[in-house]
Amino acid sequence: MVPPTSKEPGTVLGDRVKVWFRFVPREGWLPQDSEGLWATVLSGDTAQVNNVPFLVPGVAQDDVVRYVIGDDGLRWVTERVEWSGNCTVRVLPAAKGPLGPSARAVHDLFAPYGLGGEAFSLQLPLVALNVPPTADLRQIKALLIRGQDEGWWGFELSCTSDAWEAA
Repeated sequence: MVPPTSKEPGTVLGDRVKVWFRFVPREGWLPQDSEGLWATVLSGDTAQVNNVPFLVPGVAQDDVVRYVIGDDGLRWVTERVEWSGNCTVRVLPAAKGPLGPSARAVHDLFAPYGLGGEAFSLQLPLVALNVPPTADLRQIKALLIRGQDEGWWGFELSCTSDAWEAA
């Protein structure tokens, strides 16, 4: 279970720490240029990501990353050293769509496929889904496309695999 998000960026909770990613904000998207994710320390400079990123491109839950401790005391990720095989998909329910702005409804539709994930906030019901490599990728892609075509949500692919592309 992923611990609750802390407002304190340098938080350490048991063997879990926050690791921080820098990125260029996307036009028309959230203005943040960094995101902190919970991670389990594996060595002095590596950690395994414990939750699904909402903003960081090309990273998935369970990836192993290398970090340096900055002058600000935060653990800043410098590279991904091992990919977990998981994919990251972000889904934003359409406020006026059949599901309404319900992150729970999105989770409920993907739960039968063994997908876990997190919701950004009540105000922004963006859902970040973790798609394990063993999931039925073809069915998940079909549901994503159907939901978009029927006005349930918009979605974006953040971290995918060759298997995802082939499904």
